[in-house]
Amino acid sequence: MNPFSRHDGAPAVVLVIDDDATNRYVLSSWLRRAGHTVLEAPDGTAGLELLELPGTPVVEAAIVDVNLPDMSGFEVCRAIKTSPRTADVPVIHVSAVALGADDHARGLQGGADAYLNQPIDRDEMLATVTATLRYTRARRRAEHLARRLRTLNRTTLDVYRAVGFHSFAAAATGGAAALMSCPATAVFLTPEGQVVHSAVPGPSGTPRLSPARPDVLNRLSFQALGSGTGAEITEIPRALWRALMPSDPLRGDVCLIVARTQRSRPPLCIAVPAGALHGTEDRELLQQLAVASALALESLRSYAEEHSLALALQKTFLPDRLPSVPGIELAVRYVPASANAEIGGDFYEVLETAAGLLVAIGDVVGHSLAAATVMGEIRHALRAYALEGHPPHHLHARLETLLAHSRPGITATLCLILIEPGGRRVHLSNAGHIPPLLVEPDGRARFLQDHGPLLGLGLTHPEPAVHDTAPGARLIMLTDGLVEERGRDLDESLRDFVAAVSSGPADLEALSDMLLRAFGTEKDDDIALLAIRLD
Repeated sequence: MNPFSRHDGAPAVVLVIDDDATNRYVLSSWLRRAGHTVLEAPDGTAGLELLELPGTPVVEAAIVDVNLPDMSGFEVCRAIKTSPRTADVPVIHVSAVALGADDHARGLQGGADAYLNQPIDRDEMLATVTATLRYTRARRRAEHLARRLRTLNRTTLDVYRAVGFHSFAAAATGGAAALMSCPATAVFLTPEGQVVHSAVPGPSGTPRLSPARPDVLNRLSFQALGSGTGAEITEIPRALWRALMPSDPLRGDVCLIVARTQRSRPPLCIAVPAGALHGTEDRELLQQLAVASALALESLRSYAEEHSLALALQKTFLPDRLPSVPGIELAVRYVPASANAEIGGDFYEVLETAAGLLVAIGDVVGHSLAAATVMGEIRHALRAYALEGHPPHHLHARLETLLAHSRPGITATLCLILIEPGGRRVHLSNAGHIPPLLVEPDGRARFLQDHGPLLGLGLTHPEPAVHDTAPGARLIMLTDGLVEERGRDLDESLRDFVAAVSSGPADLEALSDMLLRAFGTEKDDDIALLAIRLD
């Protein structure tokens, strides 16, 4: 039975410390006849040893004689109140000698909860014990509830800030186990439509995730909530639970709570051993946890669905194929931001024009669906202007006008390289983007630092810089998502990037894969990478 669920007048285990055997017998007899369990000690040392002895019943109150042969009752009280195990045990002093107001004040100031003079009236003593237990139990219940509310609040924060379904499952299942001080199980549906079973062996255990049968979520929901919304709790007999969840570690009868936020959405189920719930308070706390978890899961599921749709839209803004140009080899990599990050505005373009092959890479400032939309507008406008035959710096100027008219306040970076037919010269116009890396046939590499202002500032863009290139030279163009690291200087990352390219594979596809492995893992930004060989 949960000790915090006992009513105020329930019998308790009481320790009586008195060196007078007659007094000790009388006090103990009165307490036993009132239904209490009594432990006896003839002096302070023995009494304190009883309190700390493993296997001793939990003492809820102590009656301590002030005048003991080995130490004073005041010292015993101080020892009880300073021990972490017994600090909340109420102490009632009794004395036939220390009867004055000063004695009473000293005892109460030393931590005692009551002080009785001998000879003691039986009814007064029992009433004092009852009142002391009532106050102590009420305080313990309040403290216990406060701890559980802190656990509920912490778990609610954890499930709402979960950035993936593994972390959500750990927060929800672990939170239920911590809140109810028992093993716990959760069953829910991922956005991909997979039913997931999460189980934790206890408050300090690690949740274990595994797939569950597709029909189990609906079968569990039917037991408590049916097709309704809200949160309902029901008790499931052991045999039925084993039939529904044969691999679950909960072995006996269980309490199952099912929560659903909307009729059209899947429910969330949490189960704990039936014996872990003691009364209305436990049921209400578990219901609050289930509702918070269901709302958090719905938010997480909605975000995942929206993120997936946004990524699908973002991909439609990018080229579906690269042109095939004699003497020029191309490799491209595009990696969207991680599932828990907003989509960005990174883009690339490769386009055959009358003046040569135009290669572009850019990034709209910001991370949102709006940034991806602007990215699509810039790319399509770039294609249209390039096919009209404008040189790179004129393309920047026209895109500047477009942004000022349709997207004021939006800025973007855009690096343009026009490769002349034959591949021996390139024209570079860079609007604030990371400079392209030119790799000579012998492996020496340098960034082409020619640059102009960001797009969207309304500034003039300089004429392109012209660079001669040797047969076999490579150009590497990238967005900052590949090389930027939180807390690390960008110049240092770029130096590492140059070293990796210089010592990396000559094959463009192998080089691109190597660079993604080395620099592109666990990034919160989109990554675009273009590798070009001029043969």
